[in-house]
Amino acid sequence: MGFTIGGIRGLRSGSRHRDRTAGSTAVAQYTGLWGWAVRPGARARTGSRTCSCGDRRCAAPGAHPLESAREVPAGASLDDAACAWAEVPGASMMLPVGRVFDILEVAEAAGRRALVRLERMGLPLGPVAVTPDGRAQFFVAPGAAAQLPELLYRMGWDDAPLDLRALGPGTHITAPPCDLGGLGPVRWLRPPALDTATAPPPARLLLGTLAYSCHRT
Repeated sequence: MGFTIGGIRGLRSGSRHRDRTAGSTAVAQYTGLWGWAVRPGARARTGSRTCSCGDRRCAAPGAHPLESAREVPAGASLDDAACAWAEVPGASMMLPVGRVFDILEVAEAAGRRALVRLERMGLPLGPVAVTPDGRAQFFVAPGAAAQLPELLYRMGWDDAPLDLRALGPGTHITAPPCDLGGLGPVRWLRPPALDTATAPPPARLLLGTLAYSCHRT
């Protein structure tokens, strides 16, 4: 299947080819190098709440997977990625959460402070992404979403008003450098590395520092 967003019909064929090539290469990097599956996602026109999925009542314009598009599995080659992405020109890349990683999400300012402190402490870290709406997303081992309430309780943070949440199975995040909801690109604050992409650290190793940074905020 395919879809168009404002202006895409007017792009030159050479530009479309370059975009498709760049897109499939990026997908192949996620699947082949980092070992993550990739799901084609919708996009929203910059500065607009109009979603490319075509639903005028879309609850998350430009920030959800395309229902009928097939997922590119972890380990897919460049040829496999190119074939899959040719079916969804203009799609964004979305990563399914809860398989290889869960996400601990905090405000960007708190996340940046926590990351500096964690690096100084020499703790193991996975990738960290920042979104255009001001959130920092820490990749941690699967299970964090289910364990979060108990972990916060054990650390004494269960009654604190923290701007911290965990994303787990059934959710997706927009992969850098794709646009999120027409707001701008998602970026890497700490890019993936071969030793942590498929084995991010347990949430408990980072949670105390993240909670403290959120409390300061």
